[in-house]
Amino acid sequence: MELIDGNKIAAEIIAELKADVATLPGRKPCLALVRVGEDPASVSYVTKKQKTSAEIGIESRLIFPPITISQQELFALVDQLNADSGVDGILVQSPLPKHLNELAVFSRIAAHKDVDGFHTLNLGKLAQEDDTGFVACTPAGIMELLQRSGVTLSGKHVVVLGRSLIVGKPAALLAMQRKAWANATVTVCHSQTANLAALTRQADVLIAAIGKPEFVTADMVKPGAIVIDVGVNRVPDATKKSGFRLTGDVHFPSVSPLCAKITPVPGGVGPMTVAMLMKNTVKARRQNSSES
Repeated sequence: MELIDGNKIAAEIIAELKADVATLPGRKPCLALVRVGEDPASVSYVTKKQKTSAEIGIESRLIFPPITISQQELFALVDQLNADSGVDGILVQSPLPKHLNELAVFSRIAAHKDVDGFHTLNLGKLAQEDDTGFVACTPAGIMELLQRSGVTLSGKHVVVLGRSLIVGKPAALLAMQRKAWANATVTVCHSQTANLAALTRQADVLIAAIGKPEFVTADMVKPGAIVIDVGVNRVPDATKKSGFRLTGDVHFPSVSPLCAKITPVPGGVGPMTVAMLMKNTVKARRQNSSES
């Protein structure tokens, strides 16, 4: 069993981006980070994105509207950032407070600044295999992990467990693309799938993104499979100072001995999500400057 080290691969990408940004003429790439409210996880994620931006040479603009902001006020803020020629990428940190419509906010971001890859135009470009679009950061990171770990998907059966717009659907679309590293046969499973374990056991590559702690157990995995664990779940643990531990969607102790390769949690997919956000921001800077 080989651990796929997301921290190491993310560090490689960040070093490549830092070198790339150093060659850009004119201003630095600029990423606007919008965080509504003080959700502890969101605060942590935005801080990490700001720190990584600084390391690469990307300017980050932090905007913290109050948790009481209305839908129209948030739209107005996004419109202002859309119109700002000094901003290349816009990220509205999720989850948003319940009174706000996340999908509507994501779709309000101009497609050419949608570095999170959630805009309908970018999802459409992904389906059409148009590389000018932006791909959601977590599934893009999964594909980078696989490629840089020497895994070619061509001819393999990829099973995606989860159908979200953030991970499951774009991961499936990426895996089946007509590209040398892709060309997989893809099955998408979810909470309503019958005979789930029988399907996941067929996977050469299993991508677990169902959002349920330690849901994937040894009886669901084929010996020799490659398992990508996307889940980040907080599970109560009295032995920890924090009172909880982080675990993935895969029961690592029982599943890992079966695998050819597996990602840990933490330290697997998570660091890649931030790295791919940075990669999208640099891409946006290049594309936006070439169009102006």
